[in-house]
Amino acid sequence: MDWQAHAAALADATVHPDSLWHPAIAATPRHLFVPRWWRQLPDLGWTLRAGADEPDRWMNAAYSNRTLVTRVGDLHADHAQPDDHPTGLPTSSSTLPGLIVALFDHALLTDHTNVLCVTGSGYGTALLAHRLTDTAVTSIDIDPYLVSAATHRLGVTGLHPYLEVRDITGELPGRHDRIISTVALPGIPPTWLAALNDHGRLVTNLAGTGLILVADKTPDGGARGQIAPDHAGFMATRAGTDYPPQPGNRHAWTDDGETVTTGRYPVIQVAETWELMSAMALAVPGIRHSYTEEDGVRTAVMSHPDGSWARATGRRGEAPTVHQTGPRPLWDTLDAIRHDWLSDGYLPVYGATATIDPDGTLHLTRRNWTTVIPPPEPIVRPRGADSALGTPP
Repeated sequence: MDWQAHAAALADATVHPDSLWHPAIAATPRHLFVPRWWRQLPDLGWTLRAGADEPDRWMNAAYSNRTLVTRVGDLHADHAQPDDHPTGLPTSSSTLPGLIVALFDHALLTDHTNVLCVTGSGYGTALLAHRLTDTAVTSIDIDPYLVSAATHRLGVTGLHPYLEVRDITGELPGRHDRIISTVALPGIPPTWLAALNDHGRLVTNLAGTGLILVADKTPDGGARGQIAPDHAGFMATRAGTDYPPQPGNRHAWTDDGETVTTGRYPVIQVAETWELMSAMALAVPGIRHSYTEEDGVRTAVMSHPDGSWARATGRRGEAPTVHQTGPRPLWDTLDAIRHDWLSDGYLPVYGATATIDPDGTLHLTRRNWTTVIPPPEPIVRPRGADSALGTPP
């Protein structure tokens, strides 16, 4: 199987030929890290793809600049049967190479940088080990199976960085010049600051947003940086093999205690609008979105664990009918953010200055706007949350 030609083509398509990441991408057999994956099909839902059964499709998928989902709910593709069609949210993946490299570029790596990263499929860890050598890379994941599988697959490729089962929000192994997280965090754990060397840098995506936080450690034990001008969306941290059940949006279709108004702005798909999604997530942490369109009629639903919900329905460009209730008027909050956006010509979330206190409290500011994000609580793994280790295919 001539994977080298595919890897070389992926390198050419992903980075400039003079990039220091070009040789790493060209030398890394991504297909070995994703032998099986899930693809979502319109009629069947999540459907298993096994590379060994379809070598051409395997090569085309593995060496394309796209994300390949490897776990849905608690079912990893490595352990699935051909007729399995899991439901739920993706819980693990091999991130598109271009986004991985973009995060690495934000980290400003040098030939002598010591890095801690998240394991996942192991592909990003492999790129780092190619670029920096094994001894410079520590890779951790809360999921024992992912660590086991990645260790095996890295070894097959001749790479042996240090891997450990560890919670990214808890105590970290060793001290590092860079911490790069390819899972989204709700805030900055103080353990990150303790594990960073002087002048070290952290790079992560904030959960629920498209925001990439880049910050350098300061002499007081905190850090200072900014929200990068580009965007990313990673899966959030989790305690077990799946996320805990979330309340659905069924209450958004009842008439109990709701108010009905006409919205100021047309219905849009908020989750596909990076700036607006990020601003809403910071204003209402924990908010969830869904969206449908049928016969030209758009319906957007927002809900929150506190019982708030909003449902807006209307055609493109028209003022929608809005139903909402609960402790927070979610659609009114969205309209207020959109009003500021149109009035000022920008939203303050991208390009904001980031200041992190030594205890992990994150302050984002830009002009007259500010928000404070507390550090996350360490993840507590539920009993029985460990994945089966086994030998990966």
